Amino acid sequence: MTLDIDLVLAPVDASDRAEDALSRAIAVADRFDAAVHVLHVVDETMIEGIDAGDVDPGSVAADQLSVADSVAERAESVEMTHSTAAGFSQSHLRQHPGSVILDVAEDMGADFVVVPREPSDKPDETLGKSAQYVVEYASQPVLSV
Repeated sequence: MTLDIDLVLAPVDASDRAEDALSRAIAVADRFDAAVHVLHVVDETMIEGIDAGDVDPGSVAADQLSVADSVAERAESVEMTHSTAAGFSQSHLRQHPGSVILDVAEDMGADFVVVPREPSDKPDETLGKSAQYVVEYASQPVLSV
């Protein structure tokens, strides 16, 4: 069986695990001559904080780009794009971060997903708890790091 991978989706948050997962996504993309799409996942409490003026949107954007930039320096031959998915809720299952990731994967036509798996209690580190969901329900191959 041969994998045909053109696009690797790498959902990230502000965690060190996300940076490691992004490094692995770039390695997969490099191996298959594919592109990487970095999906910055932001929960609804962060969006509410931005809307209320309690959270600086510039600092959120800077944090998002720093994760990708720290890894992108090592990925000269891999095309990288970015987007942000927002609005999921940690308290409502129908708005699970895993479902946000899978929706984006389907919409973009991603061929492979690399997701960090270690959960954290920090509000800006939300992806770890979604890894199992992504592994169970993705139609693409998934690497959980």
